[in-house]
Amino acid sequence: SCKVFYAKDPLKIVRAQGQYMFDEKGEKYLDCINNVAHVGHSHPYVIKAATKQMELLNTNSRFLHDNLVQYAQRLTATLPEKLSVCYFVNSGSEANDLALRLARQYHGHQDVITLE
Repeated sequence: SCKVFYAKDPLKIVRAQGQYMFDEKGEKYLDCINNVAHVGHSHPYVIKAATKQMELLNTNSRFLHDNLVQYAQRLTATLPEKLSVCYFVNSGSEANDLALRLARQYHGHQDVITLE
């Protein structure tokens, strides 16, 4: 049920740097699909921060940890009072699922309209 984006001529991406991805032949592609718009692939600051965190603890947000609370406090301090709750999820799919469940709970409706 999951289709390949490039079914007729599939890409074999082997590395990425900044906003670009590279195939096995070294061909460069501008990445307009993945979630790299803010810092790009292989950003040294992100790699350093991720490495530091993984050396300490490498798990998801199902367990309690002070860093989650501190991050939520720092984030909500920059937002209006109405946006004072954080939900930590693993992916865009999980975020969409949660948003849909929250909307259904709040409004009591089950209908959804989507655009393709």
